Amino acid sequence: MPSDPSPTCTVAPATFATWFQSGSPSLNGVVNPANSVAFPDSPNCSFYQWAKQMFLWLTSPAPSIYGGGGIILDSPTFYDVSPPDASGQRTLLPHFPGFIRSINVRSAQVGPLGLPIIVDKSGRMLQVQRVQSVVSSQLRLTDNLGNIVEVAHAERLKDGTLVLRDPKGTVIEPRRAPVERQDSLGREIAAPSAAPLLVQSFIIDKLPIFFDSFGNLIEVEQGQADGAVLESQGASLIYYAILVNDVYAYFLTGTKDGQIPPSIPQHPQFPTTMGELNKITSFASMHGTSFLDSQALAVEVKSSWVDAATLANPSDYITIEATVPTYNTSSTTLWTSTGTKTTKLALVGMHVVGSTAGSPGHPEMIWSTFEHFGNTPNAAYQYVNKNGVLTPVPQSTTGNWLFSASSSSGPFNAMHMFQSGSNIQALAQPPATTPPPFTISPSDTIRWKAFGAASDISPNPIDGNTANSNTEIISINDNISGMMAAGDVRNNYFMTGATWTIGGAPPTAGQPSPGNPGNQVGTSQLANTTMETYEDGNGTTSSNAGNNFNSNCFSCHVSNAQNPGASPIDITALSHIYGFIKPLF
Repeated sequence: MPSDPSPTCTVAPATFATWFQSGSPSLNGVVNPANSVAFPDSPNCSFYQWAKQMFLWLTSPAPSIYGGGGIILDSPTFYDVSPPDASGQRTLLPHFPGFIRSINVRSAQVGPLGLPIIVDKSGRMLQVQRVQSVVSSQLRLTDNLGNIVEVAHAERLKDGTLVLRDPKGTVIEPRRAPVERQDSLGREIAAPSAAPLLVQSFIIDKLPIFFDSFGNLIEVEQGQADGAVLESQGASLIYYAILVNDVYAYFLTGTKDGQIPPSIPQHPQFPTTMGELNKITSFASMHGTSFLDSQALAVEVKSSWVDAATLANPSDYITIEATVPTYNTSSTTLWTSTGTKTTKLALVGMHVVGSTAGSPGHPEMIWSTFEHFGNTPNAAYQYVNKNGVLTPVPQSTTGNWLFSASSSSGPFNAMHMFQSGSNIQALAQPPATTPPPFTISPSDTIRWKAFGAASDISPNPIDGNTANSNTEIISINDNISGMMAAGDVRNNYFMTGATWTIGGAPPTAGQPSPGNPGNQVGTSQLANTTMETYEDGNGTTSSNAGNNFNSNCFSCHVSNAQNPGASPIDITALSHIYGFIKPLF
C-alpha cells in the first residue's frame, strides 16, 4: 500500500478513538459497529469509513458480553447460513459456546435465481443452469445454416477455440449470440444487461458447453465453468461461508411469518430507519431475544478461508476452527470426497454488506470488500500522492503470494477445476486438447482493478477519474493503519473498495461500459480475488480496462430487473439468500 497518498479520505484521531469500546485504540481492542441508523451519507468518504469500522467490529475479539472466545463474527450475534439442501432451502445456524461451523469449498458466485455465475468472452455475466453429462444422440442444436445437428464431441484447440463435432467428426458451426461491438483490440463486447443472462450448461467430453434459451452457443474464456474451486499456492482449497447478524435473522423471520409488515407494500426492504428497527427489536423481544448492536442494522457477511496449516505465517491471519470436506487426492484430475475434518482456518477475504439510513430520506445498501495483503499482486494503477502528483504503480507479481506464483506472467484468473457433486474435477481432461490439460492445482490470480475502479471509466462523478478514486481508498487504509496499535492482526487486511448507488436509487445497469456507466458509484467495478476470482477478468493484459469483464456487485445484486421501481434494498431481488432461508421458528 502506498504510504504517501493525498489525504482525501481520513478519520480524525478523536473520532477513531470513539470506535473502540475502551475509548482509545488498543492492541486487538474491541471496536463498536458503525451506527447505520445515523449514517451521515456524505459521499464518498463516509461510506468507506462505515466499511472500515464494520470490518474492525466483525473481526474484534469477542468480549464477555458477546459470550467471549473467538471473534465477534463467531459470537451469538451472528448466524451461519447453511448451504442449500436438496430443495434449495437454507437454514440459519445459531452460534453457541463450542460451536464449530461446517464450511464447504469455494464455488462459483450465484445470481438472483440461486444459480452459479460465470462470464462469457464478451464480459457478459451468465447464470448457469447445469444439465447432467450427455451422451451421443442426446444433444442437438441448430447450426448457423438452420440445420438441426447432433453434437457428439467437443474439444478446445491450442488457441482456446471451442470446436464441436457431429458423430462423423464433421465440425459444426453453431449459431452464436450477437454482440454489441468490438473494442480497440478486436474483442467482442456485449451490450450491458440489467441481470445476468440465463444459460444451460452441458458436459461433453468432460468440457462444459453453454447455450442460451435461443440455442446460441455462448463462448466463455478458457478456464470457465460453473462450480469453480480455487486452490492456494500452499495447496489449500478455499472454503467459503455466509453469515448474517441477529437483526437480519429476526427481520427475516418476522417478515416471513407476517409479524413485521413491510414499510412499502409489495416491496419489502431491509431496515434503514429507527422506526423499522424498533419493529424488529420488539419482535425479537417477544421471543426472548435482545440485540447487543442493533444500530448496525441488517448485516450479511461472506468470507473465504484457507487451511492455516498450509501458511508459513499463520499468526498474521485471523483464524477460526471449522469442519471442512476431505478428499482422496491421489489423482491429479479427480478428487473424490472421503468425509470431513476439523481444522484451523485463516481468513483471506470478506464481503461486508449492510443497510444504512440515507439523507435526505433515501436508504442505502453498501457493499464493501476486504482482503489479506498476502493474497494477490495488483495490476498497474495510478493514484495521487500527498504533493498532488499523479503517481503510476506498475504491475509486479514478484513476491510470496498466496494465490499467485512469484514473478508469474499469467495467464491470470484461469479456472483449473470445479465442483462436480461432492467431488472436485479438473476442468479439461484428456481427450480434450486444452493446452495444457488442467490438473487440480493452484492457479495464478491477480487483482486487475486494484481498488475497484477500471482504468478507463470514472467510477463515480465526485472523484471524476480513477486515480482520484484509488487515492481515496489508499488514503483511508493508510490513515487507519497508522492509528491502529502495532501488531494488531487486523492491520494485515485492507479494504479494496465499497460500492453503492447514486442517491440510493435502484441499480440501472448491471455491467457498466464507457457509454453506459450506470448509477453504481464508489468503487463501481469491485471484486474480491478470493470470491469473484473469475468475474474480474482473465488473461495476461488489459483486464483492468472497463471494457473487459465489467463486473461489480450490482451485476448480480439488482432489484429493478425483477421488481421495477423497487428500492435498492428490496429484499426480493438484492439478496440471493433471503428468499431461500427458512425462518428461525
